[in-house]
Amino acid sequence: MIGSTVVVFVHGMYMNGSSWQPWGQMAGERGYRTHSPSWPFHSGEPAELRRHVDPALGRLTFGKVVEHYESILATLPEQPALIGHSVGGLVVQKLVNEGYGAAGVVVSPAPPRGILSFDPHFFRANFPHLNPLAGNRPIAMTPGRFHYTFANTLSRQDSDDLFERYAVPESRNVPRSTVTGQGAIDFGRAHVPMLFVGGDEDHLTPLPMVRRNARAYRRSPGRLDFAEFLGRSHFICNQPGWEAVAEHAFDWLASL
Repeated sequence: MIGSTVVVFVHGMYMNGSSWQPWGQMAGERGYRTHSPSWPFHSGEPAELRRHVDPALGRLTFGKVVEHYESILATLPEQPALIGHSVGGLVVQKLVNEGYGAAGVVVSPAPPRGILSFDPHFFRANFPHLNPLAGNRPIAMTPGRFHYTFANTLSRQDSDDLFERYAVPESRNVPRSTVTGQGAIDFGRAHVPMLFVGGDEDHLTPLPMVRRNARAYRRSPGRLDFAEFLGRSHFICNQPGWEAVAEHAFDWLASL
């Protein structure tokens, strides 16, 4: 048993803490106390954030996101289980690497420094926010790009509905900084139990890349498990069928 009754959820790019509401409800029904804080400059209603983009958002980096969660975790009375998606998954990897958390669930994580993918979907999905010619201007997700990058297994109408509900503007410097030391993981360091989860239809974080990420821990002390879900896009935590993914994660936590 991990001995923790607290779960902290970490969202990824173009999302905020509200994206974890369904998982938070399920966790509460299982007896957990939950926290789903948003990144800096991400708090609020997504539609309002899209209408009024804070220019300071463009200076946000991955390292500052990690520091934000470290400051939150320092206020908790116990080490929580950490559950993160996409760049939030990499945040969980980084937090675990730094000694935070009683366990980590990493869903469709963005790659740490040194983990690569040559999948053409990966390059097409990621290029807009990595474009070095775009400077530090915040980037706005569009419905069309959201459908390709996040919700490619859904109809365009269903994807557009989810875009309206969840999508927020983002900083290009968050993914850019993951390829620096800010995104480095010491894969040989002992770690608390970790579960990696991937989807086979994911364009942003292709399943083979998620597997390479998990395999990089093979020589480190600590339990590591892997789960693959078929027919899942990058929106694996919110698309229809998300319940099976969440149940697997919470069942895994209960097994520790």
